[in-house]
Amino acid sequence: MKVLVAVKRVIDYNVKVRVKADQSGVETANVKMSMNPFDEIGVEEAIRLHEAGKAEEVVAVSLGPQQCQETIRTALAMGADRGIHVKTDDELQPLAVAKLLKAVIEAEQPGLVILGKQAIDDDSNQTGQMVAALLGWPQATFASELDIGDGNARITREVDGGLETVDVQVPCVMTTDLRLNEPRYASLPNIMKAKKKPIDEKTPEDLGVDIAPRLKTLTVTEPPGREAGIKVESVAELVDKLHNDAGVI
Repeated sequence: MKVLVAVKRVIDYNVKVRVKADQSGVETANVKMSMNPFDEIGVEEAIRLHEAGKAEEVVAVSLGPQQCQETIRTALAMGADRGIHVKTDDELQPLAVAKLLKAVIEAEQPGLVILGKQAIDDDSNQTGQMVAALLGWPQATFASELDIGDGNARITREVDGGLETVDVQVPCVMTTDLRLNEPRYASLPNIMKAKKKPIDEKTPEDLGVDIAPRLKTLTVTEPPGREAGIKVESVAELVDKLHNDAGVI
């Protein structure tokens, strides 16, 4: 079975995000970028399947500008076999990403597609579901455990009430949650080996996909600052303020 993993280049989770002065978006110039943490979990899970003999090949796919190849190289250094880069400098919204991934998936014919449940830059939580819908494949989102069997995948997913276990036929689309695994660090020898692994470069035009944006960002603003707290003298005063001032009880 071939496993295809989508990896996105985002602002590093340790970086404090700053809004541009014209409020058109967030500042990305001279900002540290890295792989989306949920996608990193997806790469780790695919590599574990490969190591367990349940996957023959792991393919990492990234969409975006030339710098996305750095993200693919990170996945290759972790253990992916090869990469595919759909190169474009245009803004990619979730539906466009899903259509591009659909075209790549149809060409590659993987048995399992893994995506992070969401990207930490836009928090859309849409792409995995859209990919499954466009392909007409089963999907299992927010996976915290995966077990691949003969022709099916048993996936434990985190829901509000606890855990839910679903069986889906493969090929299928899965999105990862935080507790699925803990991604490994790429060793120096593997980083060196990753430089020699192949990355196939394509464009949206090659795939015949229209990536014109369907959404328009009007303005981006900083969240309001938190107000200072106050001290109360008694439980009765606390209850009174929660009831009358905050309106939470």
